[in-house]
Amino acid sequence: MTIATGIGSMPGGEPLGSESDNALDYAEAVRVVLGELPDLLHLPELPGRGAAATMTGRGLALTSGLGADLQPAGWRLTDASGIDHRRARSLVAQDLDAVEEQAQGWTGPFKVQVAGPWTLSATVEKPRGDKVLSDHGARRDLAQALAEGLLDHVADLRRRIPGAAELLVQVDEPALPAVLAGQIPTASGFGRHRVVHPPEASEALEAVFAAITEAGAVPLVHSCAPGFPIALVRGAGAQGISVDLDQLAPAAYDALAEAAEAGEWVLLGAVPSTDPGTDPEARQVTERVLRTVDMLGLEPGPRLVVTPSCGLAGASPRWARAALGLARQGAHDVES
Repeated sequence: MTIATGIGSMPGGEPLGSESDNALDYAEAVRVVLGELPDLLHLPELPGRGAAATMTGRGLALTSGLGADLQPAGWRLTDASGIDHRRARSLVAQDLDAVEEQAQGWTGPFKVQVAGPWTLSATVEKPRGDKVLSDHGARRDLAQALAEGLLDHVADLRRRIPGAAELLVQVDEPALPAVLAGQIPTASGFGRHRVVHPPEASEALEAVFAAITEAGAVPLVHSCAPGFPIALVRGAGAQGISVDLDQLAPAAYDALAEAAEAGEWVLLGAVPSTDPGTDPEARQVTERVLRTVDMLGLEPGPRLVVTPSCGLAGASPRWARAALGLARQGAHDVES
């Protein structure tokens, strides 16, 4: 049976001190996900709540043994956790509390998301400035801190959702293609950081994926950026791939097919992640998934998952609900 899920982020969650009638609060976001995705629940993320709730903030919240704080230029590693880092950790715990309360008795697979080591290295600064990406030792330490933190995170998830059939940890790596291509700007903006070669990129990913596996969860990798190196992340130990079909290059189909043939999770982003001019119909989503499966030379299966193309933070609440519903209906019709 083909199923559906979301990538992670949802609209809403206005920053403290602001109000909006066109936003979801966290409890409502959980209810939407539970209602629209009965086969593969994911932890909603609401980056609209501010820097502590963004992909980078939440990723730093899960690291072990590192301090961080929010500076005018963005997140920076520090000797001790600043108020924003502590707020990010508190926010993750509150979100898990809300999901634990509403998902009591959940017995299906459950997915959480975390920024990967290369996306964190490309978005977080060293204590004295410039990106972690600029320093071999700093990026190694950040990857290790993330790996150690994920051991605790997965253990916490198992306590909170004890009936989950399978825990999936989606490692978000939107910056990985740019890291490999030497396209990440330096702090000045006038230069680019050096290319990170595949063996080193793989080493950091291996540490994170190994920790997830050791904790008893399944490491997936998501990227909706062009040039997603599927073969590299699979070689590093990823057991699932999540792609945006609009960004999938023809050369990537072979690697994606190999993942599916190996029985790994394959998540196909077939629904727009922002409000389209005209809402697509479920049959259009189904046809798109079937075309992709046919190109891969495969049959639909229980680890084939239909998703929006990327996170839904930029969508309206109406479209976020509709997109998840379309993914669910499109997945259901794949088997019809």
